[in-house]
Amino acid sequence: MDQAHAEEILKKVIAIPTVNDNEKEVADYLASLFAPYEDQGVTIEELVYSPGRSNLIVTIGEGETTLGFSGHQDVVDPGDLADWHTDPFVPTIKEGRLIGRGASDMKSGLAAVVCAILAMLEEKKVPGKIKLIATVGEESGEYGAAQVTDAGLADDLSALVIAEPTDGMRQICYTSKGVVDYHVTSKGIAAHSSRPHEGEDAIAHLLEFANEVQARLARLDKKDPVLGKLTSLITLIKGGEQINSVPSQAELSGNIRTIPGYTNQVIFDVIDGLIAELNAKPGYQLSVDYIYPEEPMPGDAHSPLVQLLQKVGLEIFGHTLTPVGGTGASDGSEFVRAKGDYPIVMVGPGSDSQHQPNEWVSLAAYHQAIAFYQQFANEFFGK
Repeated sequence: MDQAHAEEILKKVIAIPTVNDNEKEVADYLASLFAPYEDQGVTIEELVYSPGRSNLIVTIGEGETTLGFSGHQDVVDPGDLADWHTDPFVPTIKEGRLIGRGASDMKSGLAAVVCAILAMLEEKKVPGKIKLIATVGEESGEYGAAQVTDAGLADDLSALVIAEPTDGMRQICYTSKGVVDYHVTSKGIAAHSSRPHEGEDAIAHLLEFANEVQARLARLDKKDPVLGKLTSLITLIKGGEQINSVPSQAELSGNIRTIPGYTNQVIFDVIDGLIAELNAKPGYQLSVDYIYPEEPMPGDAHSPLVQLLQKVGLEIFGHTLTPVGGTGASDGSEFVRAKGDYPIVMVGPGSDSQHQPNEWVSLAAYHQAIAFYQQFANEFFGK
């Protein structure tokens, strides 16, 4: 594939506005690129999440071993357009950089993987069975990857490379923290503040929960050598009606970043157990909801997959890719739930401009990423 065609593909996917929605347009476009190769055994499947939102699964090649590549199609909101020097959905090239929303996170990674796979098909040099998974909703809860995983479409993988930006492909993220977002509601009974004994103070009950949950989570004190300790924050809190009334309602939200040493079920047990204990007291009415919890992603810095990626990186880029851990969740946090026991890593082009105005990717890095993914696939299958 020549560079002009590869840049055209990247521009096209960036020009499609997929701000937490509309991924089907990207999926349809990418599917159209692979459609001419269906006579070579290419299979194309769109897994609909909701109207206008489709995951795309493309499989090429044959064999018992399956190499997976993945990327998400959605982007975050561009924010205040006055902070952009160009239209975020009109890809613009300046001084060797392509500027646009998603240029770094992560349409350049997705497009690079697509171009690498298309190049294999064009050259009729497919080294083995390769599966592309393009997901919806990563930026707002990884629910596309969850849907793909629940459908069993990631169970047959032998290894998975997610093309998230990793410092201009200088790093390989092989492990990351998970996340548990939760929301607790406390119901009380309103009364005049001069007669508090006639009511039930929802705020007081909620504060009791807040103090105790932090204390119990602090006892989960294992330390991961790369990711550090589990962290827990109360990030939102509100309640009450007015200053001279016993509050009849209160609610809080918390954010917990988990490590491989504690599954999310351990966290659920702590919170659910505390809720049950408090509700056993007279007048307490607490309930909890969990919002898109993500498991931590375990990994091994010295795994054969990481070592192979480092070898290919040295060949393509001339530098060694450093294994690192990540503090944020990604689609990998959903794919770890697949039935197959396989390594998952993140490595992709991009810059440190993700989620910022004037987001960009180096075109040189983008083209190198295409060569990297293609050579990695060849060496993965021993070609």
